[in-house]
This record gives sequence, C-alpha cells and structure tokens, in this order.
Amino acid sequence: MDIGLNLPIMAPGLDRERTVEWCRRIDEGPWSSLAAGERISYPNPELFTLLGAAAVLTERVRLVTNVTVVGLHDPVLLAKQLATLDMLSNGRLTVGVGVGGREEDYRAVGADWQGPKAVAHMEQAVARMRATWSGTPSHPEALRPVEPFPIQAGGPPILVGALGPRSIRRAARYADGVLSFSFGLDRAEVANAFKTARTAWLEADRDPPRLVTGAFVALGEDADRRMEDYLRRYLNFLGPAAEYAIPVARLRDVPRLREALAAAEDLGADEILITPTTIDPDEVDRLADACFGAS
Repeated sequence: MDIGLNLPIMAPGLDRERTVEWCRRIDEGPWSSLAAGERISYPNPELFTLLGAAAVLTERVRLVTNVTVVGLHDPVLLAKQLATLDMLSNGRLTVGVGVGGREEDYRAVGADWQGPKAVAHMEQAVARMRATWSGTPSHPEALRPVEPFPIQAGGPPILVGALGPRSIRRAARYADGVLSFSFGLDRAEVANAFKTARTAWLEADRDPPRLVTGAFVALGEDADRRMEDYLRRYLNFLGPAAEYAIPVARLRDVPRLREALAAAEDLGADEILITPTTIDPDEVDRLADACFGAS
C-alpha cells in the first residue's frame, strides 16, 4: 500500500520557504504522492499555481489534486491547466475531482451552485476534459485543438472524491477509481466504501478501481489541541456540527495511526493520503517515522 502526504495548505501561515521545504522533504522521503486540495474563500494557496511549483520542485512523487472542485471551473480551461501540470511533472499527475461542499466558494467565483445536479455536471465536465485531451476541437470554428496534450496517454488518471454509495456507483461509469475520506480511517467505513466501489466497477464491466482514502493526522505533544483547532477552523461552514468531527478524528498518536494504516492495507487500499494539521516541516519526518519506521 502506498502512503502519500498532503501539503499543509489548510493550516495558517504557510509561506514560500515552508512550501519549498515541504516539497523537498516529501520528494526525498518514502512518500508515494504529494497532494493538495482546493478552496476559494480560505487562506490556502491557489491549487494549480501551487502544484505547478511542486511539479518543478519535485522529481519522483506523484502529484494529486485532492480534490479539484470541478464546478468552479470551465472544463476546457481546466483540461488545459491539468495537462500543463502533467507536462511540468513529466506525467506524474493524478486528478482527484469532486463537487465540493461549500456554496460560498461557488459564489466567490460566480459559479453556479449545482446542488443535486452537481454530480451529473461533474461527469459531463470530465467527459469534456477527456475529449479536450484527445484533441477534440473546443468548438466547430476552432483552428486547432487546445494544447498542451498530457504526457500520460489518454490523460491523467481520474479519481472521484466520492463519499456516499450513490456517488461511488456513478463514478464507476467514468472514473479510474475513488478518492474517499474517513476522519479516523474507521475500518467499517473504509470497508463499506471499498466494497461499494469494487461492486460498481465489476457491474460496469471495468477493470478494478484504484482505491484511495485519507484522514487528518496530528502527532506530537500538542496533537489534541492542534487537531481540534484545525477542524474547528476548516469545518466552520458546518456550524455546531463541526464539533462532531473532533472526537472522530482520532489519529493523534503513533499506535493508533499504525493500527489504522494496517487495517486500511488489509482492506485492500491502494493508497492512503494523510492530511497534516501543522505547517512545521518536521511533521514530515515525524509522520514518516510513524508510517514507515520499525514498530
């Protein structure tokens, strides 16, 4: 099982120096991927600018959009941006797509909040992106296709950030796998998501899906406080319901983290994407020791 690491872009205070250091340590470490997600009305760096920098600051790890909120973007422009990232990384890009859960981000960029139609809209957008990558003209009068083309034949692999069974089953129609999430890498929760995905891909007569999940992790003496502060800030759009996530996000020490990783591997996870809760670059080494060190 691969283990990747998200950049700590949702924690406050990230700057150029720390971004460079995180990219360097992730690329030089045992990690499979460097990932980053997307928010608009939040102090995180813009996703594609950040991953463009990460593409040239790294040589080995895959880059993962975890996730791109497709509804915030024009699909043709998004296809061009992602193809550029694939070019800059020399074919190391994996595209995680999702609908997002924050209406304020849609409003901030003037995008239409799709509501119940968002999943269908995302499927259509992915089809448009893949057509663009294959060289299909963007419109009848176009003089040439939208380029650059991706390094990876057919475009980067696409994983759907799906949590519920309906969205997982729909993803089997057009994606290469799922990128789910569990606050504590709960065994039953992960098992149910993976079982749903395997069944859906089998029923769609497709090769087995890539199964990826992730969780928030905090290590160190102040792990409890850091996790609570992080979740209250990041999940504030949920209001009082955000308090529910705090005890569920239980990965705050090495034994529990190792236990959860072993369970995920036993369930057949292809990769786990860990989300750190601090901008301290030493967390990269603490997490590496916890995930890959001797028991």
